[in-house]
Amino acid sequence: MKPIFTLHAGEFVFGEHVEQRFRDVDLWVPTKDTGIDFLLSDKANRSTVSVQVIMSRDYQPPHASTKFEDSLQAAGWFVFSRKALESSRADIWSIVLISHQRKSQPVFVNIAPTELLRKLVAIHGQQKNYHLYPWVTAEACLEGRGMNKSDKSRFVAGQFDLGERDLTQYWDNWSFIEELGM
Repeated sequence: MKPIFTLHAGEFVFGEHVEQRFRDVDLWVPTKDTGIDFLLSDKANRSTVSVQVIMSRDYQPPHASTKFEDSLQAAGWFVFSRKALESSRADIWSIVLISHQRKSQPVFVNIAPTELLRKLVAIHGQQKNYHLYPWVTAEACLEGRGMNKSDKSRFVAGQFDLGERDLTQYWDNWSFIEELGM
């Protein structure tokens, strides 16, 4: 057994959030890197869920130059291989976004890797690697890669149908913990 008890910032933020919000959940850190950062269990250790945590620095500009940029609370950029999504052993991937201005609390987008892959394929087609631009506004969480200026303007005006780009149902969605019986 090789100790790997060094958590990256996203894992720390996720773990701290879970411990504060869900006091009846036990949070376990694996001693081996298997693509699972945390195992969460109920107090009786009868039900479990595995979580992979990923975090990106904020890629929104420091000063907004458009209404769309002004609407962003947090934004990130990730590159996922199709293979990693298909073969993930984690039940949930928690995408952690922290605002560039640090004005808001961390944002968690909690989604099953199979569902994330399904959405990315629906938006971008079959690819070896997928770039994900999760953008969070006061009202929505979306996959922004490939949106042009016109799309962004229509989005701000409430005239853009997000379709598969809509990640709002996964934003701050902790149902995977609540299903443990918490």
